Amino acid sequence: MAIQRLTFADMPQVLAIERRSYRAPWSLAMFVLETAKPGGLCVVARGFGAGQTGTAPALLGYAIVSRYDDAFHVMNVCVDPNRRREGIARALLEHVIDRAGGDDARLTLEVRPSNRGARALYDELGFLSVGTRRRYYRDDGEDALIMWRTPATLQGRVDDVPGAEEVTGPGSRGPVPPDVRGDHGGLR
Repeated sequence: MAIQRLTFADMPQVLAIERRSYRAPWSLAMFVLETAKPGGLCVVARGFGAGQTGTAPALLGYAIVSRYDDAFHVMNVCVDPNRRREGIARALLEHVIDRAGGDDARLTLEVRPSNRGARALYDELGFLSVGTRRRYYRDDGEDALIMWRTPATLQGRVDDVPGAEEVTGPGSRGPVPPDVRGDHGGLR
C-alpha cells in the first residue's frame, strides 16, 4: 500500500467510495473546494485489491484534512467498504499526523458517537473527546463528538484545546456516552 497526494484524476474513484459509504455523501464540489485549499493534507491509499490484476493499483481510501491557523481539521476519512478493517484508515491517519508535525501537531475532528470503530481508532491514535456538536449530521440529526489530538491530549490533558473542559483519561471516554448502539460505514 502507498499513501500519495490526492489528485483531481482520483475524484471519480473517491466519489464512488464516498457514495458507497455514506447516506449523505460529499459532492464533487465539496472535494474540489477542500483539495484546493492551501496547506491541506489530502491523500489517498493505493494498493492491489483481492483478485485484482494489471498494473494500476486501486484507490483503497482517502483522507481530506484542512489547515486552519495552527491546527489541522480532519474533514473526511473513508475506506472502500470492501477493504475495511485492514489498517488502511490507520495508515492514512498516521501519514497525516506525521505530515502535520507528529506529536507536536494539533488535529481535530468530529465523529458520530455511534461509530464505535472510528472512535476506537481515534482513541488509539491519541485523540481525546472534549465535547459535542448537537445535531451535527444532516442525514439523521445525530450529534458529533469533538475530538482533539494535541501535545496535551497525548498526556491526558486539554489545556491546549480551545474551549475544552477538563476531562480525565484517554480517548472518547470524556464527557460523552462511552458507547452508543449502531455503526456507520466511514469514519466521520
